[in-house]
Amino acid sequence: MKANAELSPKHRLVLALARLLITLRHPLLVARFTRKMGYLPNPAAPQRYNECMLWRRLIDHNPLFVTLSDKLAAKDYISRVCPDLPLPRTLWRGSDPDSIPVALLAGDVVVKANHGCDMNVFVSNGQHDRAAIVRQARRWLARRQGRRNSEWGYWSIVPEILVEEMLPLSGGEIATEIKVQLCSGVVCHVRAEDKKIRMSRLFDPEGNPLPGRDIDYPREDQALPVTARLVDCIRQAVLIAPRIAGDLDYVRVDFLVTDERLFAGEVTVYTAGGYSTWSNPAIMAGIEQHWRLDHADFLRRPHTGFVRLYAEALLAKCGGGDPAPVHSAENRSSSAAGDVQPAA
Repeated sequence: MKANAELSPKHRLVLALARLLITLRHPLLVARFTRKMGYLPNPAAPQRYNECMLWRRLIDHNPLFVTLSDKLAAKDYISRVCPDLPLPRTLWRGSDPDSIPVALLAGDVVVKANHGCDMNVFVSNGQHDRAAIVRQARRWLARRQGRRNSEWGYWSIVPEILVEEMLPLSGGEIATEIKVQLCSGVVCHVRAEDKKIRMSRLFDPEGNPLPGRDIDYPREDQALPVTARLVDCIRQAVLIAPRIAGDLDYVRVDFLVTDERLFAGEVTVYTAGGYSTWSNPAIMAGIEQHWRLDHADFLRRPHTGFVRLYAEALLAKCGGGDPAPVHSAENRSSSAAGDVQPAA
């Protein structure tokens, strides 16, 4: 972004006023951000990664965020934009947990809610307490995800419970999940995680290990071993992820890993609620380098009144001129080259 000194007095004034108004409107969020991250954010003209996430939560209400945050709608979206990428099968969905067929819980499945995170019950070999699952599912249905952190994309999702097949994930051999962070179709870095042995590692887009640890597995002895199979899976994920992400200014695309191939996982627009950190500052700097706010939905839509003045000032700070055209992944998928191949 441009320095304030390079902006016109009008744009500097508008951005200063917008910062004041946003801070006054969301004092608890700004205070929580300051407490967690250790600095006072500028939610009107963000520059650092976590500030950009705060700006997204408060300002950029892209309708696609609702689709991607809804686990059921996101499956349909991925199937349209990347039809050759397999997804875990949805075996049942509904709003009444008591209606879950008894036979479905006799095998290996995952019971989850579509409208939030960390709402999962894993059933292995049919071992489960049906009454406890129903009670938990009812509690999920009563929750409204995203209110505390203003994660707007969750707010209008109609809550449902789904039963999904449990994939035989390759924990202990490759990884269980591969998570690709992208800005405007550009892969910034990749995180491979093995939840079975509680290890992870960060990689560049070519599959080379990066220094630094993440907040979930911070110790050096939790660094995931690098193998040829893991690197191959990472390179496949890097090729597929842009087809799903399209030109969204920022998004994280997750994959599940089995011995045979990659499966689509979740698509995350509010990574870690906006509070992700890494021990290597270059990880965050890489995202900041590629995150273009002029690709955000807010700066591509027409506005009126003071909001129009604010959008013009922020666009000028981003570099001036009209925002670059952004096309959804759904429109781009027809021209994407290459099919999804099984893992070697």
